[in-house]
Amino acid sequence: MNVHDILQNPDEHVRFAAYLDKLGHVGDPDEVDLVSRVLADPDRTMAQSAVLRHLDRRAAGLHPGPAYEEWAQTMTQATTDHPFLAQRLREWSLFRAVTLKLPWQPGDLLASSNWLQLRTATGTNTEAVEILAEAGRTKRIRNAARAGRTHRSSNEARL
Repeated sequence: MNVHDILQNPDEHVRFAAYLDKLGHVGDPDEVDLVSRVLADPDRTMAQSAVLRHLDRRAAGLHPGPAYEEWAQTMTQATTDHPFLAQRLREWSLFRAVTLKLPWQPGDLLASSNWLQLRTATGTNTEAVEILAEAGRTKRIRNAARAGRTHRSSNEARL
């Protein structure tokens, strides 16, 4: 089934599932075109949701490696007219910087979404976890960071 066939189905749930399937199997050379075509769906919310899942899946797999940078730039161009998706890609890049201990700014982390703060609060970057334990946006984020900090301290004490 191609994207044109998917668009012919009036049920957005069926289209969503079909898009996820297509995005899950797309090759690198065709990814930008497919993302653009999905984002052209008349149901903008559903289309962005499908692409968001795709971006999260791909970024999670790519962020530790060198291929991430080029992929993120390409996807940023493909999602430029979709602020939420572009923001998620920026946050994945910040998450990458924090987890790989590349340069990053504490203010960027504190200004980020709950999604990124919570993801980072359970990570291994001590500086980021400390920042979020003290100034994370929500009680849940602060508690997650404090729990991670306590867990890490008890593990270090055992060593």
